[in-house]
Amino acid sequence: MKLPSKTNLSLFHSLFQDASFPILIFRQLLHANVIPNDVTFSLLIKACLSSHSFSRASPSATLQANQIQTHLLKRATQNFLYVNTALIDFYMKLGFTNHAHQLFEDMPSKDVVSWNVLICGYSQNGLPRDAFQFFVQMLRESFRPNQTTIASLLPSFGRREFIPHGGSVHGFGIKAGFGFDPQLNNALTSMYAKCDDLEAALLLFVEMGEKNVISWNTMIGAYCQNGFSDKAVLCFKEMLKEGLEPSPVTMMNLTSANAVPETVHCYIVKCGFTSDASVVTSLVCLYAKQGLTDMAKLLYKRYPTKDLISLTAIISSYSEKGDVESAVECFTQTLLLGIRPDAVALIGVLHGITNPTHFSIGCAFHGYGLKNGLTNDCLVANGLISMYSRFDEIEAALSLFYDRSEKPLVTWNSVISGCVQAAKSSEAMELFCQMSSCGQKPDAITIASLLSACCQLGYLRIGETLHAYILRNNVKVEDFTGTALIDMYSKCVRLDYAEKVFYSINCPCLATWNSIISGYSLYGHEHKAFSCFSKLLEQGLEPDKITFLGVLAACTHGGLVYEGIQYFRSMTEEYGLRPTLQHYACIVGLLGRAGLFKEAMEVINNMEIRPDSAVWGALLSACCIQHEVKLGESLAKNLFLLNYKNGGFYVLMSNLYAIVGRWDDVARVRDMMRDNGGDGCSGVSVIEVSPQRENNNNLCPTELYFLMHQNL
Repeated sequence: MKLPSKTNLSLFHSLFQDASFPILIFRQLLHANVIPNDVTFSLLIKACLSSHSFSRASPSATLQANQIQTHLLKRATQNFLYVNTALIDFYMKLGFTNHAHQLFEDMPSKDVVSWNVLICGYSQNGLPRDAFQFFVQMLRESFRPNQTTIASLLPSFGRREFIPHGGSVHGFGIKAGFGFDPQLNNALTSMYAKCDDLEAALLLFVEMGEKNVISWNTMIGAYCQNGFSDKAVLCFKEMLKEGLEPSPVTMMNLTSANAVPETVHCYIVKCGFTSDASVVTSLVCLYAKQGLTDMAKLLYKRYPTKDLISLTAIISSYSEKGDVESAVECFTQTLLLGIRPDAVALIGVLHGITNPTHFSIGCAFHGYGLKNGLTNDCLVANGLISMYSRFDEIEAALSLFYDRSEKPLVTWNSVISGCVQAAKSSEAMELFCQMSSCGQKPDAITIASLLSACCQLGYLRIGETLHAYILRNNVKVEDFTGTALIDMYSKCVRLDYAEKVFYSINCPCLATWNSIISGYSLYGHEHKAFSCFSKLLEQGLEPDKITFLGVLAACTHGGLVYEGIQYFRSMTEEYGLRPTLQHYACIVGLLGRAGLFKEAMEVINNMEIRPDSAVWGALLSACCIQHEVKLGESLAKNLFLLNYKNGGFYVLMSNLYAIVGRWDDVARVRDMMRDNGGDGCSGVSVIEVSPQRENNNNLCPTELYFLMHQNL
């Protein structure tokens, strides 16, 4: 057999290290009649793994990997243990776990390294159960795992359901005498942090005999992952006191801790990490995430690093502020730089399209997504469904939904939520029935959307069924789920149930407080609403516009003018919140009902935004209460100019004339209403029929489905 000379091997080694065209060079070797040996194949596999020409699980990668294995068999080099181990690693890194497993089973002999490669491969491919199973099999076949075996297993156990697996491996490591290994302890600390067991992570960290930079980085990252930003910063300061120099990973951990951007920026400059692309990108993302978009963009322009991650963060930041034009400009920059935007960048723009004037931009980006194949991405499809739903384009949203071959739960949630937002709750209920028939189980987001649908339809029984599902399946009644329950019971005439849900929540969030305040306001319990507002402040929460809308509505129902003015001033002066048209409608209605029409008109004249029909309508409604015909007629003209087809103000004027006995004017207003296409009979009241029915034939299909599937 002709073996390659030392010169040839040296040449091939240098070429393979370059990793540009490993397969091409190997073919040239064969054409030169040089017979490859085990070293050649080892170098070839190594070069292929580092080559950019191999994309994970691509057809070309599959073909070329199989060609390498064929040559191994042909040259009888498959008997070399280290070559087979390298090939298993190759298959695993390409995502071909079945190929790797079969090759492993066919190996005539195995060692700890080959076991480690197999276990690590399953772990890196997101198959923790398979990795753990082979770890157990390795023990049964009398192989002794080492620190590398355990360290390769632990990263895949970073979820709560895998705590028992991680604990078992931890116990084995201690029993095997690896308890003081720094690499293993760092991996264990990271695993426990990802499993939300910060106490175990901290205990391991404290007990470490010698802490290196990696150990400190792991603990800082653990605090960040669990939302303890202040503790992450304190841990960083302790690390500096120990005389250790921070690494780029330290800085990236601090940026993920939502630390003060300027402070982190100073440390990065001081430590000389401004040339590290990953660190600069993380800093740009930190500025963007905290709403300092202009600073993020300035930093992006200042440093030569131009990547999609930074631009995507800036795009998302502009979108969150509602500055769609700037977001689109940044998106365009990615194209000018030759960077192809991905699904996340496209989603960043779509989330900011909330104003009807930007709808055409959303359609244009839909076209871009179609042209570049991004609409196949689940996130993009969900973003488009949500966008079309926001603008009541339900047909377009449903078309997108039904065109998808695969419909994961998040897609079902998007279309159900979209229908509810567009006041198409019956369609949302029907979609839920389809979802259940497809075998998809609802999660907290699905339930919250359906509870909102129950509010619109007045379906108390279905709302109670959903509540029962929550209790049976131990779904946490916190945040949006609890808020949706309180809102549903309040609007379905069961304030007592809403109170029970509220007081069962240990630490209500702002949205939950807003929901119960609005519930009390709806039923005229203004003093309970004010009490909740005070308790909200005692809890350290800062009220938002919805909070003040609730208390202002309570003041309006209770006729509490002084309190209403005080809350309105507090909102604008103390908290710096800009009133919306709804807030103005509340304060104008409150003043008008008290007969303070001069003050109400002063509020309207001093508004920073143009009054709409709700503001004028609130004052016209007050005119009906106070029998102010002259002012009412003047207001009716404003309302007519705003929307002459709105039957509401015709009805109000008709009622006002009827109160003072001007029946000819009542008839005239009714005639005007009919001439403009209204009949005054478009109001709808929703009630739920008594559950005591003679048979189920009177049930609507959705309600019947719920009653038949109590084991949901």
